[in-house]
Amino acid sequence: MTPQLLLDVFGEAIWLIITLVLVIVVPSLLVGLLIAIFQAATQINEQTLSFLPRLMVILLIILAMGPWMITKLMDQFNKIFESIPMMIG
Repeated sequence: MTPQLLLDVFGEAIWLIITLVLVIVVPSLLVGLLIAIFQAATQINEQTLSFLPRLMVILLIILAMGPWMITKLMDQFNKIFESIPMMIG
């Protein structure tokens, strides 16, 4: 196994993890920002106000993007599994 092959496998895995996390985190951050702007404009300082909308957005994103995320993970697993003979010898 060459170091380049190992770096390629780890690089693809890390890039996939970053992509999957960003799909979930970015919409949650945007909703949190909108709620923070609303709270600043109305001077409502309730900490729990932003929790439920962010939770709902995360659940909706997981429901909508879940099949795509699972497909990406399965593709990565299959790619790694099929490259085992090349890694060994």
